[in-house]
Amino acid sequence: MNKTLTCVICPNGCQLTVDYEGVTIQSVEGALCSKGNQYAEQEILDPKRNIASSVRVTGGKAPLVSVRLTGPIPKKKIFDVMAEIRALSVDAPVEIGQVLITDVSGLGQDVIATKRIDRI
Repeated sequence: MNKTLTCVICPNGCQLTVDYEGVTIQSVEGALCSKGNQYAEQEILDPKRNIASSVRVTGGKAPLVSVRLTGPIPKKKIFDVMAEIRALSVDAPVEIGQVLITDVSGLGQDVIATKRIDRI
């Protein structure tokens, strides 16, 4: 099976052609550096993504605080994580880097605030 990917690891943006069968990578073509091969393998076998979103704030100078994960999670778990984020509401004040959800969905990553929200 063949799949074409654009590598996003470095500024080159290599167009990769990956030949694979099940969980075995046969070949990766088009990578200008070794990072392209690693990216292709990860993207085919275990794709991961990072999430940025927002959480409701009660009693704050802003109604929402921007949040992100501390690291990537399996792509197939994005909807589970987003459900937890959507269900959350926090009280002001909120500090930058404050952990709002520890070990979200049991995936080993935290949801942290990326903005300060002061109390009204």
